Amino acid sequence: MPVARNTVRQDCFNADATLPYALRLKDFEMAMQDIYDFFYDINKGLIRRGLLRLDDILRPAIMSGLLSDMLTASLSKHSRSLTVNCYHNGHPDLIVNGVYPGNRVKAGEQGVEIKTTRKSGGAVDTHGARNQWMCVFVYEVDCLTEPAKDRAPMTFSEVYLGKVTLEDFRKNARGELGTRTATLHRSGIEKLRKNWIYMVAE
Repeated sequence: MPVARNTVRQDCFNADATLPYALRLKDFEMAMQDIYDFFYDINKGLIRRGLLRLDDILRPAIMSGLLSDMLTASLSKHSRSLTVNCYHNGHPDLIVNGVYPGNRVKAGEQGVEIKTTRKSGGAVDTHGARNQWMCVFVYEVDCLTEPAKDRAPMTFSEVYLGKVTLEDFRKNARGELGTRTATLHRSGIEKLRKNWIYMVAE
C-alpha cells in the first residue's frame, strides 16, 4: 500500500515576515520538511506491517505535544542562533545560544516559544501570559477519508510568529480539575496573525 509523502510548499512563505534572532524562512521550511519526512518513514513501516498510520494512532493532545517537541528540536538544528532550552519544561522552548548559563532557564524572554494546534488562525492555550516571541504551527490531520488508505498525510497549513506581551492575553477560567491557562485576546491574536510565516491557500 503506497504512503503519501508530503512536501513543504515554497510558494506559501511570506517574504515580508519579521524574523527575530537571525531566523530565516529556510529554517522553517527545513524544520517542517524534517517532520514530513519522519512521518513518511514511520508510516511506511507501520503500514507495511498492516498497522495504522501514526496520524491515526495518536490522540490530538499527544500529537500536538510530539509536533511541538520535534519542531523545537529541528528549528534548533537549522537556526544559526537558537538552541533548545535545557531546563525541563522551561520557557521559552528555544533560547538564544549562550545567553543563559548552560543554555537552561526556567523563565526567560530571549528566545521563541513553540506551539502547535489544529485550530485555524493560531489561537492556542498557554500555561500563562508572558512577554515573548510566540510561534504557532497550525496542522491538519485527515481522519475522515475512507478507506483509510486514501487519507492525506499530516499537513502544516499555517505558521505565525509574533512578539506578544502580557497585555495581549486573557486568563481563562479554571475548572475544578483544570489547570489555569491564558489565551491571546482579539487584538493579541491579530498581532500574531499579522506576522504570518507560512499560509497554504484553500
